[in-house]
Amino acid sequence: MKIIILNKNLLLSIIIFSICFSLLLSSLSTPFSFAFELTANSIIEEPMKEKIATLTKEEEKTAYLTFDDGPTLKATGKILDILKEENIKSTFFVVGKHVKEHPELVKRAYSEGHYIANHGYNHDNKKLYRSSEDFISEVKNTDIEIGKAVGIENYCSHVFRFPNGYMSPNYKSKKKEASKLLSDMNYTYIDWNCLNNDSVKKYSNSQLLKNLKKSSKNKGTLVVLMHDTSDVNDTPSILKDSIHYLKEQGYTFKNFYDLL
Repeated sequence: MKIIILNKNLLLSIIIFSICFSLLLSSLSTPFSFAFELTANSIIEEPMKEKIATLTKEEEKTAYLTFDDGPTLKATGKILDILKEENIKSTFFVVGKHVKEHPELVKRAYSEGHYIANHGYNHDNKKLYRSSEDFISEVKNTDIEIGKAVGIENYCSHVFRFPNGYMSPNYKSKKKEASKLLSDMNYTYIDWNCLNNDSVKKYSNSQLLKNLKKSSKNKGTLVVLMHDTSDVNDTPSILKDSIHYLKEQGYTFKNFYDLL
């Protein structure tokens, strides 16, 4: 029988190599979680809330693509396909009841690195602003459905978009009250400063692109409003051209993970 004697340095090298190899295998087999901070227990400090709320005032040529009112079978999957092809991460402002209907689409968006933000549960202003309790419930119930879809207990996106936008004159006093409630829930909110009007009325694709060009003209940071519903216009069919135009204008693309 042969007895192999290893010196200390060689033995130490073998142990270190084994540990590193095991860690490498573990990192390859375990998917990265993009929402590691997005829970009700995580805290977003006031300067960061202000940065998000005033993002459209930045001069840096950065485009944040945002999609409202989904998920839907008509459009969300197609949009995700295009974003994946273009290697762009965006933000989806989801409606709670639609998340409950199509959790697989939210799970896919989350898994592919897109930010899942809160747009209320019903997208119904009468229900949303009926009382403070109703507003809080709409936000929290949407987070609950997102959490179920992506497998994050106690999920909280910390970013809200008012249906029709905070800037809309409708329910203005109610929105002011709601903004205080959001702050108490460690939330901030954001509108947009660029859009193609895909939810306003029926447009041709060339008109949608023209709307985008007009509303982005001479602006620095863009928060681009689009919709993943296709109930008025077929947004996926113009998305690639819109992305290519913004790239030609020198814009880079980010989502809200890049801020947090």
